[in-house]
Amino acid sequence: MALRVGVVGGGQLARMMIAPAVELGVDLRVLAEEDGMSASLAATAVGDYRDAETVLAFARDVDVVTFDHEHVPQSVLATLVDAGIAVHPGPHALRFAQDKLVMRARLQELGMPQPDWAAVTDAEQLQAFLDDHRGRAVVKTPRGGYDGKGVRVVSTGTEADDWFATLAEDARGGALLVEELVDFTRELAQQVARRPSGAVRAYPVVETVQRDGVCAEVIAPAPHSGGRLEDVAARIGITIAEGLEVTGMLAVELFETTDERLLVNELAMRPHNSGHWSQDGAVTSQFEQHLRAVLDLPLGDPSPVSEWAVMVNVLGGPTNGSLDDRFDAAMTEHPGAKIHTYGKAPRPGRKVGHVNVVGGNLDDVAYEARAAASFFDD
Repeated sequence: MALRVGVVGGGQLARMMIAPAVELGVDLRVLAEEDGMSASLAATAVGDYRDAETVLAFARDVDVVTFDHEHVPQSVLATLVDAGIAVHPGPHALRFAQDKLVMRARLQELGMPQPDWAAVTDAEQLQAFLDDHRGRAVVKTPRGGYDGKGVRVVSTGTEADDWFATLAEDARGGALLVEELVDFTRELAQQVARRPSGAVRAYPVVETVQRDGVCAEVIAPAPHSGGRLEDVAARIGITIAEGLEVTGMLAVELFETTDERLLVNELAMRPHNSGHWSQDGAVTSQFEQHLRAVLDLPLGDPSPVSEWAVMVNVLGGPTNGSLDDRFDAAMTEHPGAKIHTYGKAPRPGRKVGHVNVVGGNLDDVAYEARAAASFFDD
């Protein structure tokens, strides 16, 4: 009987697990939030991931439950665990991805390098932090933010008053996270896979290029990342994976500072946009690796298959027509480009696909990836 993996969430990350599941002979089942989502090809159920009975009914017929996102409530996760269902990553690990204040405190306990930070509950506390950090800082909502949402650069303590008001209105108390505004030269990402039995494998550290708070490009490996930087990034990723008891894929977003330090910015406990290059640029893609890891199978080789890989996101898509209309011209002009689309309708700012190109010359690879991706945007 085939191994059965249940994925909660029907987005593009679940969609991109389908092909490696087929190759491995894994029965992939998806609980989608609604009909017609990216992973509809494997959607065996549609329902609310916040409802414990819905998720439990879906999970009873699989060997392990994993996730397309980190938003499943802890109460629902606890219901699964209490029912004896294997959950990877587990509730204990996921809480560090669900709450940035909890994450910062645990990383501090682990001795991980990170920006100065504090929990603040009102404008006065925020202003005090600003006064101690050259008058500017980054404020984040601890829960729910992604792709630049829930993040704000402020220079006065009153610039987050609306968020403080929201905290007061939900009657549960709470705080915002404030971090020093880091002077960085570039952003990097380190991915690590970890099995429940403890084995870990690190991918090459990559450079990520953000536009308007959203990842636009990834270069793998990060240029000039050999030696010490590569070793430090991998050590940070492995230490976090082990210290937080992550199972499956972990992505650690990093700042490389102007004084050549690495600081932890964010965490994701699932396949991640910074690892899409691995579909065509690594021996084992992050999606196959995630399936191997959550099933506690031997991990695959994360080594690159070529000297360089560049991933370019397709953001928004064409204003007229569909992505499919653009395939012919893009493939004719750039036959070496690997085009991945997510079954999503174009919409400004929306991630609707990406393009991967691999090769031996970084300038050529980057040009091909950008040029091929440009066919899908207006």
